[in-house]
Amino acid sequence: MLRSDWLCLSGPLQFHFVVLMNTYDDYSEDELNDYNIQLSIQNSCREAFLKSSASLAATTDENLRVLAAIEQGEVWMLRELLRHTFAFRELDCRGWLPLHRAAAQPMVEVLETVLTSVRSGSYEMTHLLVTQGAWVEQICRKRWTAMHEAAKLGNSDILMLLLRNGGRVNQKDITGATPLAVAGSKVNSQACNGESVLLDAAGSGNSACIKFLLDNGANPNLHSATGHLPIHKAAYAGNYDALKILIPLTYKKAIKEAGQSPVHSAAEGGHSRCLKLLLELRNYRDMRRSALYFAVSNGDVECTRVLLAAGAKTDLDPLSSLLVAVRSGRYEIVKLLLAAKADVNCYFNVVSDTVFPTALQYCLKDEMMMRLLLNNGYKAETCFQCDHDSEPCEVSEWEEKIPFCEFMSLCCIAHLSGRVVLTLLDYVKHVHICSTLRLILEKQKEWPEICHTLRSPRSLKHLCRLEIRTRLTLKRLNNPEITSMFPPRLKSFILYQELDLYSRDPQNNL
Repeated sequence: MLRSDWLCLSGPLQFHFVVLMNTYDDYSEDELNDYNIQLSIQNSCREAFLKSSASLAATTDENLRVLAAIEQGEVWMLRELLRHTFAFRELDCRGWLPLHRAAAQPMVEVLETVLTSVRSGSYEMTHLLVTQGAWVEQICRKRWTAMHEAAKLGNSDILMLLLRNGGRVNQKDITGATPLAVAGSKVNSQACNGESVLLDAAGSGNSACIKFLLDNGANPNLHSATGHLPIHKAAYAGNYDALKILIPLTYKKAIKEAGQSPVHSAAEGGHSRCLKLLLELRNYRDMRRSALYFAVSNGDVECTRVLLAAGAKTDLDPLSSLLVAVRSGRYEIVKLLLAAKADVNCYFNVVSDTVFPTALQYCLKDEMMMRLLLNNGYKAETCFQCDHDSEPCEVSEWEEKIPFCEFMSLCCIAHLSGRVVLTLLDYVKHVHICSTLRLILEKQKEWPEICHTLRSPRSLKHLCRLEIRTRLTLKRLNNPEITSMFPPRLKSFILYQELDLYSRDPQNNL
């Protein structure tokens, strides 16, 4: 390569050169003469630059050695330093790379040696230029962009970088060739992480770009290293138009091999419109957790409502979606799940195997959530079941399980026991407070009120409500068709609506 070829390059053209490391054999003598005008301007300030001690400021010793070798023309030393590729990518205080300095000295061998390092690290150099503000759509004399250059090299990493920063696949050169035409069969090339150009385009949401890629042979069923397909990327990013294009072109077999459904991707991304589209057009299954779990975990009320309306089951995951919502304090989602017949009395025994259903553990500080669960059939009586005051010879039916009294004896939550027990008493008949729980409650300010409730006969009204609820069963209580047959006042009484703190809160009815 001619040294004058490099010296005459402007900043944007240097960008093309780094991407491709192309030669300029196609240029005429007139064009090279034009370049020599720029060369003369650069030569006028070259000597002053090379003598500037400030310009030699380096961030590493290796970079300093590279700069010194360039200035002194020590080719053999530069070749020894080629293994330190990072040193050739460091900027000095003027924003110059070693490549700039090599182009401004008289020895061609030095420039060629530096270019050897740049070729091996072309992605890093391109990334540096892009982050420094280089325009990726800059064209050269034959109207090629950096996209054309990267496509010719078949370097998918650089193509991904350029696409993310405004590169276009349909930019035509003077012959009408686009980067895709230059790439030819490389349209399905993948980056080191397995991501194809189509997958990246699906994430960006450019439907015109996606159609163009597909028209030129891009494969929508090509997995990335993580198993994702373009349809997953479009669903997660909420790119509705891209999703409409990809749904009919994506094989169910490819989704099955991926082990994950685009429905989950849409739910995880929180895009209810994409979720509805996927549910309407295809029935996707997933080998991981349910899509409902993702929607609930994200606190996405609309996606949860869409999934439940489409028939999503609430009990498919190891950790119930209801428990996730309770723990997160998502009242509206809890109401939706309970209306969809989620089991309010489910257990999750991985953390602690308790006598009482798990949900109460997650809302001890939240009376509104606690009453929401209790009103919908939580078994409050299980919180007063233990063997502490039973005869030693009796066989324990809760052996090796943690009763409520022991659970509440933990020092971090013992101070909550008074308020919790007082709330639970609204949902039980006559109960016995064991000696263990009594020791804890006696230290709480609610103890006098608890004693008064326990010593007083329970009202007939209260006992009738409990008996009606027991005979109706939880399944019927949660069935609107059955409860609608009761007179409004009776229905309100049976469902504890006077104790429904969530519905009574004005902020929740806005």
